[in-house]
Amino acid sequence: MSDFLQHECGIALLKLKKPLDFYLEKYGTPFWALTKMYLLMEKQHNRGQDGAGLANIKLDMPPGTRYISRHRSVDQKPIQDLFSYVNNRFKILEEESPEKLKDTAWLKQNEAFTGEVFLGHLRYGTYGKNKVENCHPFLRQNNWMTRNLVLAGNFNMTNVDQLFGLLVDIGQHPKEKSDTVTILEKIGHYLDEENQRLFEKYKSLGYSYQEISEQIAKNMNIQNILKNSAVDWDGGYAMAGMIGHGDAFVLRDPSGIRPAFWFENDEYAVVASERPVIQTAFNLKWEDIQEVKPGHALIIPKVGESSEVLVREPLPEAQCSFERIYFSRGTDKDIYQERLELGRLVTPKVLEAIDYDMKNTVFSFIPNTAEMAYYGMLKATEDYLDTVKVKKLKALNPGADDQEIKDILAMRTRVDKIMVKDAKLRTFITQDDARDDMVAHVYDITYGSIKRNEDNIVVLDDSIVRGTTLRQSVLRILDRLEPKMIVVVSSAPQIRYPDCYGIDMAKMGDFIAFQAAVSLIKERGMEKLLDEVYQKCLKQMELPNDQMVNCVKEIYEPFTEDEISERIAQLLKHSDVNAEVKIIYQSISGLHQACPGNKGDWYFSGNYPTPGGNKVVNKAYINYIEGKNERAY
Repeated sequence: MSDFLQHECGIALLKLKKPLDFYLEKYGTPFWALTKMYLLMEKQHNRGQDGAGLANIKLDMPPGTRYISRHRSVDQKPIQDLFSYVNNRFKILEEESPEKLKDTAWLKQNEAFTGEVFLGHLRYGTYGKNKVENCHPFLRQNNWMTRNLVLAGNFNMTNVDQLFGLLVDIGQHPKEKSDTVTILEKIGHYLDEENQRLFEKYKSLGYSYQEISEQIAKNMNIQNILKNSAVDWDGGYAMAGMIGHGDAFVLRDPSGIRPAFWFENDEYAVVASERPVIQTAFNLKWEDIQEVKPGHALIIPKVGESSEVLVREPLPEAQCSFERIYFSRGTDKDIYQERLELGRLVTPKVLEAIDYDMKNTVFSFIPNTAEMAYYGMLKATEDYLDTVKVKKLKALNPGADDQEIKDILAMRTRVDKIMVKDAKLRTFITQDDARDDMVAHVYDITYGSIKRNEDNIVVLDDSIVRGTTLRQSVLRILDRLEPKMIVVVSSAPQIRYPDCYGIDMAKMGDFIAFQAAVSLIKERGMEKLLDEVYQKCLKQMELPNDQMVNCVKEIYEPFTEDEISERIAQLLKHSDVNAEVKIIYQSISGLHQACPGNKGDWYFSGNYPTPGGNKVVNKAYINYIEGKNERAY
């Protein structure tokens, strides 16, 4: 993606089901789980570069010994920094007392991160400052083992104010109003209540206090805890938690917005945000890995088999389509095919834009995530050329010489690596005033790759959000090659509406598609529409969330997709650019055809899967009209 865009985080959970000696004997190391956690997190590096955290629980530890370990990092390379910290103590041990590295009982008694249950998290700072305090896992501590809670997740809640108020109503005093702390305290409250319920039950039956603690650990109803906690949540979430005595869980939102996958055998249970991550780390086949069902929780008990239980009734499926377009690793079996299809389906529009002049058109892509869709585009252009070849061959005279036939057969799509992303420059600067100068230098070009003033350039991007990088960098550097025309193709449809479920797209004015619609409205003297929608949005804010509708759709209704695309091209063409510029987008129907399993398209269609989404889009429009440069949730 050429635009700077932060997005949802990554989670990894691993529960060992056998004693540590088993892994030492079978795999030759007591740190087998740590190695797997490093792989699970490093293979999800694409999901978080701002911070990383790791927590570990040791099972069946005697009183007076630490059984929860946690470390978090916001270093420039947080995963490496995190595991360097964890492994440093073992390097020292290797130098001073190497025999202890084979003594699992001693390690568990004396060293951190030598337990059986691990929870890792990778953070993209979509909201909040990039401080270590903002990094997951979060820890809610208590002197009672079964009241300790460790939580990490990939989520955003649209109704944080409401959830915060509910905590205050029950007498709590949360330390901050963030969705992470709010969720932690909500689950923690019902965890406390479940502890108290079981305590009173077994006390009445005559159990001693120590026996009661054992019974609580054995009989805790995690399904009810999560049911009571999640009843008021509005958002997208895949969150994982560990309870101090060793039970663990993973909970997914009822619309399936955020992803989570799992696998279990007799040695371990593992969960991650992406399927190929588990495949790679544990050498598994894709069909062996299951997806956590929307609205369900995967309960991983201290002892026994895992089970999926219903927490909230599933809603119509709305899995995030951006997962398929951009966020998830393209090595997934299905995602790879879907990205190829996205490139293939947008190709007819491209051919029309270049007037089918394949001889004088060079095809390329904007590195790096657009590459797979680009291959789909190439396959489609080759299919087109095959039909051209057949027609030309049929039209040849019976006496045509070999050279004429060879010339037809030699017709190929012209392919060049025109754009190069400078690996030394990251668009990690989030401040608007500093970003423009950075993005202007992120890409470079391959000089001499086209014929000046004769060739067209077609470059595929996976999506166009703000258009900042296109205007400030991509189009200007491509123009240095002096092409006749530059066609920028988005494998995703026009992004028209804000996200509120974990992706950093919260302000209407940021979207180039919205800017184009407003520009057309003003050009055609329709400014009254802007105010009418504003008044409707204000009235919507007086309604309960479940009665709200998306009024901002009316801004786009007067225009066709092509009209908005043409205006986007005009807005993005810098005065320095001499070539003709065209912008082409995937259609929403094409998106659905390519990615039939991920129907969450609210970015493009405005059809939000939860009531809070409609509230956010209306609020975002109000902020735009009132000149407030702030998030809508």
